[in-house]
Amino acid sequence: MRVLVTGHHGYIGSVITPMLVAAGHDVVGLDTFFYEGCDLGSDERPFEERRGDIRDVTAAELEGFDAIVHLAALSNDPLGDLDAELTYDINLRGTLHMAEEAKRAGVERFVFASSCSMYGAASGDDLLDESAPLRPLTPYAESKVEAEKGLSRLADDSFSPVHLRNATAYGASPRLRVDIVLNNLAGWAFTTGKIKILSDGMAWRPIVHVRDIGHAVLGALAAPREEVHDVAVNVGASSENYRVRELAELVHHELPECEVEIAGGSYADPRSYRVDFSLYERLLPDFPAEWTAAAGAKELVEAYRENDFDLSAFEGYRYTRLKQIRRLLDDGRLDESLRWRRRA
Repeated sequence: MRVLVTGHHGYIGSVITPMLVAAGHDVVGLDTFFYEGCDLGSDERPFEERRGDIRDVTAAELEGFDAIVHLAALSNDPLGDLDAELTYDINLRGTLHMAEEAKRAGVERFVFASSCSMYGAASGDDLLDESAPLRPLTPYAESKVEAEKGLSRLADDSFSPVHLRNATAYGASPRLRVDIVLNNLAGWAFTTGKIKILSDGMAWRPIVHVRDIGHAVLGALAAPREEVHDVAVNVGASSENYRVRELAELVHHELPECEVEIAGGSYADPRSYRVDFSLYERLLPDFPAEWTAAAGAKELVEAYRENDFDLSAFEGYRYTRLKQIRRLLDDGRLDESLRWRRRA
């Protein structure tokens, strides 16, 4: 299958795209390369790469592809708070523009990286399946909800979107992020000797390894089209729902000399939800989520150790998306719409 991967140079894409190549797909990557040079370790990319913005793609550029794996987005809530309109412009309107041009070009499949964050704040500790009410609390989550709706309106006999509602990602990657929960906790521990929880730690988070997101993408491409046509599916494993405090304890197990430090006080993270992944397990049984948070904590510590990760790297711009975007804006390399003024 000839596959275009948007956002292939990012945190998740730099892991998933080689997995697609290894599985035998003919892969092309498309990315803005905002995070070029923000590397952890080596990164081999044995496939064609294109520089571009999903907001500017034309149908002519998408002709000949069988599927698009759409990972490109402003990637988290702090980035969404930078300017909510930019998040809607890229994550919502950019996604729908990409899908419309793909449909016009005859692309049959569109695998959309959606998010479990759209469940927002759940009441109680019940597991939420795909029919649960959507309670997005941030521009990032709202953009994912509205993008799913727009893709569903485009779905027909010639164009099949599938909405992969990924749990919060974690794990080592050539384009590491330390602004996501398990990576962040392990980073604090490794570089400071303290495992800092910047809340009361009682919020629930479902988490999923980046390679397991890759397994879900491979499964969505391999499944008969009618089985995944316009389907929303939570991606992860039901056993991988944790309170933030529990994730900190897993990091403590890997680095027992580090103390867990809880901010406490009156602050409680309003985003708290547990997710049911049984539909994913039924729909794509040959592509299960295999990683556990315990294994991920071990992998992260090993990756930090192997790459001489230190506090300056942890607190710098390379591995925190908001800091890197602000840097490019402050340097005048991006304009106010987050388009390149000039290339490095």
